[in-house]
Amino acid sequence: MSVEIPQSMDDVVMQVAQRKLHGEDVTEDEVIKNAVRDILQAFFDEALEGHYDDVKWDGDKLRVTDFMGELVGTISPAGESFVADFRKNADDLTMRLEEQTAKLIGGR
Repeated sequence: MSVEIPQSMDDVVMQVAQRKLHGEDVTEDEVIKNAVRDILQAFFDEALEGHYDDVKWDGDKLRVTDFMGELVGTISPAGESFVADFRKNADDLTMRLEEQTAKLIGGR
């Protein structure tokens, strides 16, 4: 996984500070949402040995489509939101996203 993808709240705080230093107005929640999507995308890219599926937000869920645009599956947060899940325990969320990736890829 890329070192630029925040893996913890410490990483999020650091990225917010760095981006604000460069003139970007960004919130922790925005950085977390991007990180959650990017973490899931990285798991799919790794499992498929390339970028074949796309991960995008669909409201509060993450929607995964294949290279033809067909729905592979959706992933919902365990709690009220992915941001809340990340804030509560980023490691648990990451493991859950990895497990969901394996389930969706294994179901093909």
